Amino acid sequence: MPDLILLITAVAPALLLLAFYHWRLNFSASRSLLRSTLFFFSFFILGMISGLLALGLQLIFESLIGQIPGWQRFTRTLIGASIRQLFAIAPIEEACKFAVTFIPVYFLQSRYNLRIRAIFLCAIAVCLGFSAQENVVYVFHNSELLFERVIGTAFHTLFSTPWVYALSKYTTIINSHQQDYRKYLFFAGANSVICHALVNILSTAGEYARNLQFLSYGLFPFLLWMFWRFELCLNLVQNKSVTPLISGLTRQHRYWQRGLVLFILILGGNAILGMFVLVEKVSPLLSRNILDAEIFWYILSRISVNLIFGILAVAIYLYLRNS
Repeated sequence: MPDLILLITAVAPALLLLAFYHWRLNFSASRSLLRSTLFFFSFFILGMISGLLALGLQLIFESLIGQIPGWQRFTRTLIGASIRQLFAIAPIEEACKFAVTFIPVYFLQSRYNLRIRAIFLCAIAVCLGFSAQENVVYVFHNSELLFERVIGTAFHTLFSTPWVYALSKYTTIINSHQQDYRKYLFFAGANSVICHALVNILSTAGEYARNLQFLSYGLFPFLLWMFWRFELCLNLVQNKSVTPLISGLTRQHRYWQRGLVLFILILGGNAILGMFVLVEKVSPLLSRNILDAEIFWYILSRISVNLIFGILAVAIYLYLRNS
């Protein structure tokens, strides 16, 4: 029974996100709700299968390259770990997700003429299925990682946004323009690999050297930027208007706006990080004495600081939207 609860907890966040984006893209309002739900859930299952495939390929890669003398010692350094992420882990995972999305979508598109938002949601479902499988593997090996894995459920979707959008456009446009999008698809895939590797490097940099722990403060601003990019693509596939944040008429004005965007990401990203760190630190204490005044004031002070940073980031964002 505890294993079943752990399994549900590991998979449920990905399914909830899939249901949310199913609603966001207006598929919940369709007449055949059950049919569309099962259709996208099948891609979720394909995503879980792609996760198992990626895991197998990574094990094969590690067994082969591990025969090189000094490889294990080399990967314990930041440079070695970065090379491993950039040229092995990230490409394998992104390629597996892309393959299990592209093959069925290409077949279905030739028969049923899928809309761009349907293909976009198919790819999201695959990415979320991949995350769910990854959550299960990590959690069953170490249940203490559950909170961290739940937080990271959407990460694979954010990594893959460039090729997800490019694939959605590539498979729905007329043949005369597919050549242009084929090139874009390659660069979008490379972009996803780099983003994937960079997030993994930033999140683990402190494990290789203490003086590199400051790099972790760049993780959540970078994730916030990727979420921003994902929302932009989500609006584009729905043919919604997008308000540019950088619209200055002079070069100096545009530089000023870019600086403000960077400031938004730093403030907002680290405000989100601060909230997660607070939950992680305080949750074990609450079970002992939830009414302790010291714990209460610590929680209140941390929430206040993070809210101030978050509100300031939102205020600057609204200024840029209306400027």
